[in-house]
Amino acid sequence: MRNVRITARYLAEIIERGVDIVITHGNGPQVGDILLRNEISAKMVPSMPLDVCGAESQGMIGYWIQQALQNELRKRGIKKPVATVVTQVLVDPNDPAFQNPTKFIGPTYTEEEAKKLMEKGYTMKYDIGRKGWRRVVPSPDPKEIIEIDAIKSLVESGTIVIAVGGGGIPVIRTEDGDLRGVEAVIDKDLATERLATQLRAEKMLILTAVEKVYLNFGRSDAKSIDVMTVSEAEKYYNEGHFPPGSMGPKVLASIRFVKHTGNIAIISSLEKALEAFEGRTGTKIVPG
Repeated sequence: MRNVRITARYLAEIIERGVDIVITHGNGPQVGDILLRNEISAKMVPSMPLDVCGAESQGMIGYWIQQALQNELRKRGIKKPVATVVTQVLVDPNDPAFQNPTKFIGPTYTEEEAKKLMEKGYTMKYDIGRKGWRRVVPSPDPKEIIEIDAIKSLVESGTIVIAVGGGGIPVIRTEDGDLRGVEAVIDKDLATERLATQLRAEKMLILTAVEKVYLNFGRSDAKSIDVMTVSEAEKYYNEGHFPPGSMGPKVLASIRFVKHTGNIAIISSLEKALEAFEGRTGTKIVPG
C-alpha cells in the first residue's frame, strides 16, 4: 500500500492543476499471486479461469488506488469523486497470438511439475529469466474498450476514473453477439492506448521506471531522447531499440495514440509525472 500512496501523491499534483485524468495500471505481481493461490488451494476449491483472475485483480488494485487517491485529495482540499470501472477489452478470436502463446504468467515450476500441468491442458515454456518453467498464455492485440460509454459519462461528470487495469479483461464476441471471456493477457500499455484514443484524450502519459526513453539502453553509448516524431519512433522501434516486455509496448502504444489522434504521448517516470505532463521532462512522441 505504501507504493500506492506514493503514486496517489504524484497523481494528485496533476489533478491539483485542474486536469481531468483517467488512470490505468498493471497487475503483473498481483495476478501472479492469485494464480499461485489457485494452485495451492486447487484440492479444496475450484480454480478460477484467467479472465476471472484478471477481474479480481482489477477490483483489488482499483480499490487500493481509489482509496489512496480519495485520501490524498481530501488532505489537499480537493472534492472530486473517484471510481473504478472493471473493464472488458474486445480482442479478435482469430488473433495469431492465440496460436502462439508467449506471455509468461504465474510462478515457476520444475520440469516434472510443468509436465503434469501440460497434461491438464496448460501451455508451459521455459523462462530463462526466472530459470524455471512457467505457464504461457496468448497476448492478443486490444481492439475496443467495452465500457467506453460508461467511462465517458463518468469523466464528463467530473469523476476520476480508474479503468483497464492490467490491460483489461480480454473478451470476444460470439456469433450471436454475446461477450465471452478468454484465457489471455492484454498488454497494459496497448490497452491504455485504446482507452486514450477512444476518449480522444489530449495527452497520453505513460509512467515507468526511467525519466526518458533511451537508445542503446544499458550500454556505454546510451542516449536519452527528448522528442521523437512518429516516424523516428517507428524507425527506432523496428531497429529493436525498445525490447518487448519493457519499453517496446510503451513506444508502440505511443505511436498508435499519436497516429490515431494527432495529439502527443509522453513517457517518463512516476516521480516526474507533473513535470512530464507539463512538458518539462520525459520523452515526447509527436506527429511527423
